[in-house]
Order: sequence, then C-alpha cells, then structure tokens
Amino acid sequence: MGLKSVLSKWFAAWVNRDINYMRQNGVALQHQTMQQLVAQAKNTAFGTDHQFQNITNYEDFKRNVPVRDYEDLRPYIDRVVNGEADVTWPGKPAYLAKTSGTTSGVKYIPISKESMPEHIKAARNALLSYIHETGKAHFVDGKMIFLQGSPIMSKKHGIDVGRLSGIVAHHVPGYLQKNRLPSYEVNCIEDWEQKVDAIVDETNNKDMRLISGIPPWCQMYFDRLSAKSGGKKIKDIFPNFKLFVYGGVNYEPYRARIEESIGFAIDTIETYPASEGFIAFQDSQKDKGLLLLVNSGIFYEFIPSEEYFNANPTRLSLANVELNKNYALIMNTSAGLWGYSIGDTVKFTSLNPYKIVVTGRIKHYISAFGEHVIGEEVEHALMSVAKEEGLDIVEFTVAPQVTPAEGLPYHEWFIEFGKAPANIENFAEKVDAALQKKNIYYFDLIEGNILRPLVVRSLKSDSFINFMRSQGKLGGQNKVPRLSNDRKIADALAAYVI
Repeated sequence: MGLKSVLSKWFAAWVNRDINYMRQNGVALQHQTMQQLVAQAKNTAFGTDHQFQNITNYEDFKRNVPVRDYEDLRPYIDRVVNGEADVTWPGKPAYLAKTSGTTSGVKYIPISKESMPEHIKAARNALLSYIHETGKAHFVDGKMIFLQGSPIMSKKHGIDVGRLSGIVAHHVPGYLQKNRLPSYEVNCIEDWEQKVDAIVDETNNKDMRLISGIPPWCQMYFDRLSAKSGGKKIKDIFPNFKLFVYGGVNYEPYRARIEESIGFAIDTIETYPASEGFIAFQDSQKDKGLLLLVNSGIFYEFIPSEEYFNANPTRLSLANVELNKNYALIMNTSAGLWGYSIGDTVKFTSLNPYKIVVTGRIKHYISAFGEHVIGEEVEHALMSVAKEEGLDIVEFTVAPQVTPAEGLPYHEWFIEFGKAPANIENFAEKVDAALQKKNIYYFDLIEGNILRPLVVRSLKSDSFINFMRSQGKLGGQNKVPRLSNDRKIADALAAYVI
C-alpha cells in the first residue's frame, strides 16, 4: 500500500465527520444557506429588483423570487455575459460554463469564485466517502482517467468560457496531477473520435485504477481499447482497475454491457454534477440513493412534477418534501442563479439523511394522449425485461407515432441492442406490459383502444454514435434524449432501422 492510499484513509475519516454533520442537519443547513445567499446578493441588480432586503424567511423568498428557466432568466444572464458586474451575484463570474440546451440553444451558466471550489470538494468527497466506507484506497496510488471536454478556454468580455468538465480540469488538486490522465495535450483535442483514439494510445500500457465519465462515451473508450488489444477484456488490459465513477445519465441501461466489457461487476460511484452546481453523490455502496449536498452554496426548492406547468405551482423547501414523489428541482446558487429550474426531476429515497435519485427531465416525457410517460418508467420497463431475458441494451429513445399509415397510434421505441432478443415482437409485448404496470394512464389508453401496444425498431450497430456525430454532439457531456414528444429524433433514426 502506497503512502497516498494510507494518507487518504486518514483524510477520508476526517472529512466524513463533516459529511455526517451534513447528513444530520439538512433542513437547518438549507435555511442557513438561503439566508447567506440572500445576504450576499442583496446589493446586486437582481437583489434590488427582488427586494432581497425584505426577505427574512422562505415565505418571503417565494413571494419575491419567481421560478424561471434559462430563457426567463436570460435578460439578467445576458448582462452577466456582456461583462456587467454585480448583476445576479457580487462582481463578475470566474467562468461561464457553455452548455447545449435542448430548448435554448447555447447557454452560458455563471460559475463564481465561491461556487467553483464546491464542484471540486464534492467530487473529492464522493471518492473519500467510498474510501471511508469500503477501506479501498488502492486507486489513489495508480493512474486515474477522467473522460472530459477540452480545457481550452475562450473569452467573453474578459470572462473565461468553456465546458464544465474542461473548466474543472484546471482545478484538479496538485496531489492528483501526477496520477491523472489523459495529458493536457490529448485533453485539448476537440474532435471526440480523435481524442478517444489518442487516449487509448496514451493509456493502453498504464496502471489505470479509476475511470470516470459519462457511460456511453466510456463504453466507446472500452470498445476501442479492446479492439486495439486484440479483443481483451478491460480487466486484462488494466488488472488494477477497480472503480468506475459516472454521472449524467442513468447507468442501468449501460451496466450489463459495460460490465461485460470490463469482465466483472466493478464498484461504481454515481455523481450528480451540473454546470449550475454539484448537487449530490452516492455516499454508500449499499445504497443507490445520492446524498443531497445541503451545505454547498445551493438552496434547493422542489415543485411536484404534476404541478410544474400550473400557473401557481406548490414550491417546497427541503423541510416539506415527501418520499417517492417526483419533484422538479429548483436551484438558488452562490453563482447567482435564482429560482432556476434546471429541468431535472428527482425523487427522495430517504429523508434521514436526504437522498435522491434522478428520475428524468421535466420536459422529456411522452404525453401525446395524456399518458405523461416519464424517463424513470420507460427505463424500468425496458431494463426489467432486458435483465429477465439476458439482453444487452446499447442505447434507446422513444417517441409517439401519432399518425401511422394504418391502425391506432403507438409509442415507437428505437433500440440499439448489444445482444438482441430472439423474438422482437415478444420482447415488445413484455416491455409494453411492464410499462402498463408503471403508468396507469398508459394502461387505460391501451385498454380503451386509444393506443395500440408499443412497437420496437431494432437499430444497426453504432446507430446512436452515428446519429450523434451527424448532430455534431459526439462525446463530452452530450447525451441522447430518452423521450421526445415530437418525431425529430425518431425520423432521423429511421435510416438506421434494421
């Protein structure tokens, strides 16, 4: 055991005391966070416009600060991007994180000098929680790879602009720099496929022990590593690789294929980072719930998802949330986002401590006929049947077919299989039955002959990679939307149907 791993266990125990305090004092810490954020921003343009000086409690806050998405908040953000100081947060942001929104095109999310360290601390604490619980610290003595965006920055009115993962690359702690791959030069390659090939060349003979990234792009890296080594499993290429850290998408649809590529069921840590803030991480291998970070400069609010599009939806602080109920997540941050709807839905799996799972996107659902099928439901239906039949799912997306050439409308599922079912119609029937059990409205529409059972379209190998390439969204933090209420993605994927 190396010196780093010995020291990391001591450090993990020390940090765990702070994490335990957070676990036990969620509501109080959130109230304190709200008060601190309001006090710090009361003299900004936003604070003046929304009478922050009169806010003393959460009821005041709700009256003064409306819920907004990016487009609603854009008049303020545009002022920030244009270099104006003291708009939504004191001074100017340290960075602008550039993201590709599904409805707003390119978005610029401010990251302040106060919020940036919270991203780094949360990522660190996710690893330290794993070390403290399991006693496994061997990975800190070897190489670690973080599949991420380019660290190259541009400027907007004197503010550094880049992708979140590229920004974070500039803040990796010094004690990890010698362990970290890829090299800066390789990380700067913009073309994703060229970058993956360069990473394969750079890491192929290294002692890789931890790999982190969004699952589909890690799978691409694993596939190319295996191909370069003549078909070896990842465990044979990296015998000391024992920890996979991921975030950004639900891992379950990718788990079977990734574990097959690696050669065993590897330990995993799920994280929930976003440009808007690092929200939660998995703090236990015994629990898939993600520990909500309640003292990291973010004050959270929650809107019951069924009320989200109402004129005056219910807004709840952490003190009033319930278990197993879908909420739209609202954020107020130390980077100057206020009443900000991030677009995700979450569900609490524990209230002591406060733990969540991400259940989907508030605008990613199918409700062409009032069924309001959400991401959590389609993923459960698909993966339960795939697991039962021993099938391999590479990627999938679902869209409504409202005007078929004949017969009743239906939900159309485009699935790229690693291992396909012997009988696609029988597989579709089972998935449809599973979805009916999860969503009573969908069940009623099938029973009432408003919809016919879903149809599965099997796609050629690499269909989703080719589709994302055609959209200019291959790699990085880009993800395929699992659900759409229109036919844009479905019509584009029709060319890949077997």
